[in-house]
Amino acid sequence: MKVLDFLSKKAIKVNLASTTKKDTIEELVDLLIASGDISKKDRAQLIEALMAREALGSTAIGHNVGIPHAKTDCIKRLVAALGVSQKGVDFDSLDGEPVYIFFLLVAPQDSAGPHLKALACISRLTKDKFFRDSLKQAKDEKAVLKIISHEDEKN
Repeated sequence: MKVLDFLSKKAIKVNLASTTKKDTIEELVDLLIASGDISKKDRAQLIEALMAREALGSTAIGHNVGIPHAKTDCIKRLVAALGVSQKGVDFDSLDGEPVYIFFLLVAPQDSAGPHLKALACISRLTKDKFFRDSLKQAKDEKAVLKIISHEDEKN
C-alpha cells in the first residue's frame, strides 16, 4: 500500500493554525470536508469518533508524529489528511515531545485490514528522520506531495 492510495491530495496543509489536540483534529477534518472527501453533515460524528479514539490513548507515536485515526459509519472509503504544524502541538505524545506532522486517517467501520495497512504504511514512512525533516521544511502542499510521491516510489 502506498500513502497516495489513501491521502487526499486536496487535504494537505503545511501551516496548521491549531495549538491544541481537539483544534488540530477539527482543522484536519475540515480539510477533508473542503476537499470533498467527507460530507459536512458528518463533521461532528467524525470528530467525536476521533476524540473517543484519543481518549483510549494518544495517537502521537513519537518523533514529532501523530496519526489520529478512527473508523466510522459515515465514511465510505479509507481517506487521510496531512497537516504540518510549524509551532508544534502538545498531543500527549509517548515521548513527551510536541507533534509537528499529522496524518489524520479515517476509515469505514468494516475496513480493519486496509485501516491497519494504512497505519503501518504511515508508521514505516515516518520512522525515517530525513522524511520527517523534509515534511517539516516543505514550503507548500506541492512540495509535500512531491516528497510523499518520492517515498511511495521506493516501496
